[in-house]
Order: sequence, then C-alpha cells, then structure tokens
Amino acid sequence: MAQSAWRTPLVTVTAAVFPESKRLGGSTSQASLLTGGEILSNLPLQMSLFFNAWFSPFWIVTCLYMLGFKFASLAFHYKVILITIYIVMAIVEAVRLYLGYVGNLQEKVPELAGFWLLTLVIQLPLLLFLLLNTATVVLPLERGVHSPMVLFLFLEIFLGYWAIRIMIRAQAAKFHLMQFDDVTDRDSETHSKRD
Repeated sequence: MAQSAWRTPLVTVTAAVFPESKRLGGSTSQASLLTGGEILSNLPLQMSLFFNAWFSPFWIVTCLYMLGFKFASLAFHYKVILITIYIVMAIVEAVRLYLGYVGNLQEKVPELAGFWLLTLVIQLPLLLFLLLNTATVVLPLERGVHSPMVLFLFLEIFLGYWAIRIMIRAQAAKFHLMQFDDVTDRDSETHSKRD
C-alpha cells in the first residue's frame, strides 16, 4: 500500500515528461524488436550509477571536512544554508542512487523517472550552487570533488532520459501485443465453441 502511495505521483510525472508513454510511437519493426525477452537495462547508466555510488561517500566526507574547515569564515546565513544543503543532498543522494539501481536493473519506469527527477530538480541545482557560489568560500578541494559529481549528474540525466524512453516504448509495445493476444485468444475460443 505504501509503495503505491509514492509510485502513483511518479507515474503521473512520467506520463507528463515522456508523452510517448501514452502511445507506442516509433516504427512497428522497432516496436517488435523491443518486445522480446531482451534486457532493457542501460549499461552506460548502470556503470555511471556504480561509479557514482562508490564516489558519493568520499564526496560527502570531503564536503563535511571542508565545511568544518571553513565554517568560522562563513556568514551565519551561509552556515545555515550549507548545513541544510549537505543534509538534503546526503539523503537525496542515497534515495536517488537506490531508485536508479532499482529502476534500471528491474526495468521499472516510475523508479527510474524518480531517479531522473531527483537528479535534475534537486541534486544538480544544489551542487551547482555549492560549486559556483563564491560567497560560500569554495575551496580548491571542494572544486576537485564537486566537478566529478557534476559530470556524473549530467551524464546520468542524459542516460536516464534515454533509458526511460527506451523502456517506455518497450513496455507500450508489450502492452499492445498483450491486447492483441487477448483478442486472438477470444477469437480462438469462439471458434472452438462453434465446432
């Protein structure tokens, strides 16, 4: 029950961001290729998630160390903002990576869409704020750890969108084929009853 509570908004947002989820789209030959037993998980996205998952603990520890190092030189409002940002980013990073793994490996569109939205709407803007706002006293080590993280996020945004589109097309094709199979099953049952 709790799973459907958070899954329903993700399905709604997915339908709005990826309009092809409402229709099959593409050519029929492409749709027939995507409906077999092949795996739709995106290997480049999975590799990016894997390396990001290994880099994230190092990134969080480094950021917290640098925050402690520069804390005395920050204005009060930046102290509050940075603490809040780091707490939000640490929590969102764990949830985001989990949704990315589950969505990609299990070919679940809502989870993958949730991963994509958390990356695009929360993580990327907050990380760009930390990297580009000079009032937060950005140290060289921070630039060094934020830069690969920004590259991970841009790569995951691009690859995630691509993976979601492929999965939506394949699932829509499977759905349409299942409807066709239901019709042919009913027709064969009708013909067998007549005989």
